[in-house]
Amino acid sequence: MKSPRWNPYLVGALIGVLSLLTFSLADKPIGMSTGIAQASGACAMPVIGADGVAANAYWAKKAVPAWDYGSLFVLGSLLGALASAVMSGSFKLESVPKIWRERFGSSVMKRMIAAFIGGVVILFGARLADGCTSGHGISGSLQLAVSSWTFFLVMFASGIVTAFVLFRRNSKA
Repeated sequence: MKSPRWNPYLVGALIGVLSLLTFSLADKPIGMSTGIAQASGACAMPVIGADGVAANAYWAKKAVPAWDYGSLFVLGSLLGALASAVMSGSFKLESVPKIWRERFGSSVMKRMIAAFIGGVVILFGARLADGCTSGHGISGSLQLAVSSWTFFLVMFASGIVTAFVLFRRNSKA
């Protein structure tokens, strides 16, 4: 647990055990997007009020802000990632990672805008697909759902293409 990089086979096995426990104990699949959508509704409450959030068709149907399995799963994942990073000694605060700085420069604002837009796009896609990478990629694929396998393959393919476009090496050598 003190290594910043874990054995991928061990991690895969542990995710399988976590998924089994989650289905057995909580009767829910592993998933993050509903908890994040609930958090967005909670963040909107001070601006538009609880009645405004309750009147919103999306939040009322899919993600009523509440402290339930979804929001606690998101919080637990955040705290678990933080504990892992601290224990491995890899935790550091940085606003512009080295790989981003080398490719796009050191502008903090540019990095924050790109991160925000990326987050909006991925969350919109997750909600549009009625599940996120963890929901489809882990829980859905474990259940052999064709939609989840399709989602998983398209997600990996588009991620690879995006990485090549954004972080390709300059051909000047």
